[in-house]
Amino acid sequence: FDDVIFIRTKESADAQNEMQENSGLVEAIILDIKDQKMIGGAYLKSDMICWTPQLAEEKACRLSQVIIQRNLDNPKWPRCITTSSAGRNQEAKMESVTVEIDKTGMYYLYFMFCDPYLKGTIIKGRTVWRNPSGYLPGKMAPLMVVFGLMSLAYLVLGLIWLLKFVRHWKDVIQLHYHITAVIALAMCESALWYFEYSNLNSTGRRPMGITMWAVTFTAVKKTLSRLLLLVVSMGYGVVRPTLGGITSRVLLLGGAYLIASESYELVEHLGNINDFSGKTALFLVLPITLLDACFILWIFSSLSKNVEQLQ
Repeated sequence: FDDVIFIRTKESADAQNEMQENSGLVEAIILDIKDQKMIGGAYLKSDMICWTPQLAEEKACRLSQVIIQRNLDNPKWPRCITTSSAGRNQEAKMESVTVEIDKTGMYYLYFMFCDPYLKGTIIKGRTVWRNPSGYLPGKMAPLMVVFGLMSLAYLVLGLIWLLKFVRHWKDVIQLHYHITAVIALAMCESALWYFEYSNLNSTGRRPMGITMWAVTFTAVKKTLSRLLLLVVSMGYGVVRPTLGGITSRVLLLGGAYLIASESYELVEHLGNINDFSGKTALFLVLPITLLDACFILWIFSSLSKNVEQLQ
């Protein structure tokens, strides 16, 4: 926890006794996702989150605190760190604490309070999370290895393609240039994502410039690869030298997909790393899904017509 400050409202601070040492208790609770049921009164057959006067009297516990059942295998967990304000002070600074986690799992951090006067409290500061191998979140750590291997694979593929390209130079058609562009974009995309994840893992911060370029290369590559499949399915380079009057419609579909894909990737990678999908991400996924469906229907209908024509 690095410079975490809790700022309660002026009304809440003024309602307290000036001589009171501890007022406005806020609890930072760290727990394994498996231990979520240990927060609250489920084990007491109650749906309460905080100790009520009746429950506190029965269990000899302090009021205005969250009900926490300790893990029998590890009595220190869930971990709870408390911070209180003094008197009528609006701000309460949390002490700098380092919490060591020695068991693999997915961990959540909740900031909770039971005092109704603390409604509207603002939290400032930051928390720093680090795995044994670096700052990369557990669900993203394998991606660094994947993109590293993909970069090497695309490099080998690009070299083989380049040799074939030079060898059969006289037989090259426009379609081969498009394939070359897709391979080059895929290679650059994989390399950029690898450097992006590597930098995040070593520093704990995402380099905005590299992330922007990686997102753009991803969106352009996905669009070009879909357009390439579509025009080949239409017979371009096989049974027809040009697309004719449908070129504008193909470009319009490609442009719409590029914008939708770029928007989604920006929100996904430049926003907060979150396990809960937000409404914005869901809203941006829908256009991509519809456009993908349009690509698939158009590709298969075009393939069907060309197969009949070739037969």
